[in-house]
Amino acid sequence: MRSETLTIGGGSFHYLDSGPPDAPILLLLHGFPEYSGAWADLAPHLDGYRLIAPDQRGYGRSWAPSGIGYYKASELVGDMVQLISHLGGAPVVAVGHDWGAAVAYALTIARPDLVERLIVMNGVHPVCFQRELARGGRQSAASQYITWLRRDGSEDALAKDDFAHLLNLFSNTMDMSWLSGDRLAAYKQEWARPGRLQAMVNWYRATPLAVANAGQPLTGLPYMHPANYRVPVPHLLIWGENDTALLPETYAELGDFCDDLTVQTLPGTDHWLHHQDPAGVAAHIKTWLARPAT
Repeated sequence: MRSETLTIGGGSFHYLDSGPPDAPILLLLHGFPEYSGAWADLAPHLDGYRLIAPDQRGYGRSWAPSGIGYYKASELVGDMVQLISHLGGAPVVAVGHDWGAAVAYALTIARPDLVERLIVMNGVHPVCFQRELARGGRQSAASQYITWLRRDGSEDALAKDDFAHLLNLFSNTMDMSWLSGDRLAAYKQEWARPGRLQAMVNWYRATPLAVANAGQPLTGLPYMHPANYRVPVPHLLIWGENDTALLPETYAELGDFCDDLTVQTLPGTDHWLHHQDPAGVAAHIKTWLARPAT
């Protein structure tokens, strides 16, 4: 993949670009704690498309401003709007995983003119996620790490002992065998860039999502009107069935917000499905993209 850099939002913004320049664009948005290299497993299976994989703000070789306000959803969406404009302005297929899915949803909801189709892999719609986080049930219990990450100094704890705690966040309950050897060394190199861990954690600090304690539902939260959170373009959700960070109840009501929704589950995978079964993920993507919108 070709390495490219431009100025977006007042800072340097890095992305990878591969595939035919005149092919349909798949905008690949990584999550926490990854970077543009997160798509190295999936990319070889997506021939025939132009793949654009940015280091999102605060990650990899893109700029990492220090203030929490720089990581609000509006700022992150603004980065993507400018990147799409730089690429020619034509609508793209937005593909998001984890936090990248949050940006992909926000971009699609705010600027549907820039998104032809939406593909999400183990990511959550904002209203569906907030509902589950507030209920005090299984998802609230699984998301207590969010409260911990928001605390002062969590980035220092994540970096301690050669990033041991950062790795343990997921490896205790999910298959992280894909993150080893040279790939692990590359990830650690990205995490070690000045200010990156603080910036990555600031995504959690900037979000208004409220997390209930297990067994203690939250009430009185601001109303999120469904009409303001619709996904008006064709939407594919691919779900790794063994995910322990995001649970299936987070997409149980997703159809209420979508005009055209397809859900495909991927057995034998968890939150890291694009690393564990890239061929399976790509097959779902290519089959779905080949069908006409309903």
